[in-house]
Amino acid sequence: MRKTTMPGAADALPGCADAMPVPERHFVNGNRLSPPFPAGLQLAMFGMGCFWGAEQLFWELPGVYSTAAGYAGGFTKNPTYQEVCTGMTGHTEVVLVVFDPARIDYAALLKCFWESHDPTQGMRQGGDAGTQYRSTIYAAGADQLRQAQESKAAYQQALGAAGHGRPISTEVLPAPVFYYAEEYHQQYLAKNPDGYCGVGGCGIAYVPDVLVGSKKA
Repeated sequence: MRKTTMPGAADALPGCADAMPVPERHFVNGNRLSPPFPAGLQLAMFGMGCFWGAEQLFWELPGVYSTAAGYAGGFTKNPTYQEVCTGMTGHTEVVLVVFDPARIDYAALLKCFWESHDPTQGMRQGGDAGTQYRSTIYAAGADQLRQAQESKAAYQQALGAAGHGRPISTEVLPAPVFYYAEEYHQQYLAKNPDGYCGVGGCGIAYVPDVLVGSKKA
């Protein structure tokens, strides 16, 4: 059974000193998968359950330069997927999003995040249970942190107005270290079109500045 309680730093697996090797290029669009990225691009990081389907959601958005699957929010350095699955790293599965703010703003990424999973489920997402499936927004800088916190409050009100009484459990924190996942996880659903995809929202629209809930079309 997967762990649904976070380990303490003293109990977490130590990890290793070597970073995970990953391809130079994104499997779908051919852009860089890891730094350095072109000047003017910005980073965002989201956890919303299994990173396979979540990554695809973001790479399909116009204005997104690159995406990568990885681990963040825990204690273990350069963890492996097997280590993350023990629940003893503290990491959750996340997607790193590299985007062009001249073509897509952070608010649009937040909209995709909130509408594409259930942020009230705690240490699980759908049938996937464990600390690695918790909902997270890891903000790159003070402006992203402010927008993320405001969006969480707005979506909580939208859920309440639609009759979803559970509180949002999403972590909203400054971005920690991002550790790339193994090569086979990167752009997994492009390589395996019939692979598992666990994404699915509550059916409630996220409408910035309009704090009401409505069914998605």
